[in-house]
Amino acid sequence: MHSSGPAEEEQPRKRVPWGVMALVLLTGLALIRNGSGEFDTGPPQPASAAAADSRTTPQGVFARAPGPLPYSVVDRVRIPSIQVNAPVMPVGLDRDGWVDAPPPQDANLAGWFTGAVSPGEKGTAVLVGHVDNVRGPAVFYGLGALRKGNRVDVLRNDGRTARFEVYGVEVFRKDAFPGDRVYGDRGVPELRVITCGGGFSERDGYAGNVVVFARMVGVR
Repeated sequence: MHSSGPAEEEQPRKRVPWGVMALVLLTGLALIRNGSGEFDTGPPQPASAAAADSRTTPQGVFARAPGPLPYSVVDRVRIPSIQVNAPVMPVGLDRDGWVDAPPPQDANLAGWFTGAVSPGEKGTAVLVGHVDNVRGPAVFYGLGALRKGNRVDVLRNDGRTARFEVYGVEVFRKDAFPGDRVYGDRGVPELRVITCGGGFSERDGYAGNVVVFARMVGVR
C-alpha cells in the first residue's frame, strides 16, 4: 500500500450528479456488461433477511460512527467473509455514459467510481466489479452471500483503512434500479459495492445488480 499523504493527491474538481447516474441506471443499461453466466450453480443471491433497513438513517450500531475522512484514492478492498482481497483501480463513465468496469480478463480487480466521493468521505462511495468472466467466478462473485454485520475494509492511498459494516444486501432489476435509494447521500460516510446478479439469459445477460449497503464504523 502506498504511504503518500492526502496533500499529495489532487481531488477531482467535478463529480457526476447522482441524479444523472440514477437516470443512466434506470434506463436498464447494464452496469457491468461482461458476466458470462456460464456456470451451473450461478452466483449466490441475497436472502430476503439481508434487505437494507427501509429507514433513511439506520441507527443502533452506527450511533458511534467515526467522523468522515478527507479525500483519498483507493488501493484495495477486503471482504473477509467471502475471501475478497483485491486491488482497486479508478473507473469513470465510458463513452456511452455508463459506469465503466475494470478489465474483465483480470478476475481479481475491483473499480472505484471516481464520480462519487472516496470511501470514508461524507457521502456515498461506490465500488464495482465483475461477478464472473469467461474463465469462471470473478472478484464479486460471492457478493450476494454477504449478511448484515459483515465487514468491508477499504485501504486508502493515505495509509488509512476505512472499515464499513454491511446493513443490507439486495438485488434490483436493471430496468427498475432505485438510483436515489442506492446512491443518495445519507449525511455520513457510506459505501455501495455492486456487481451483476439476478436471472441470466444469453440474450440480455444478467437481469439485475446485487447491491451491498454499508456504513463506516471505524478507521485504522
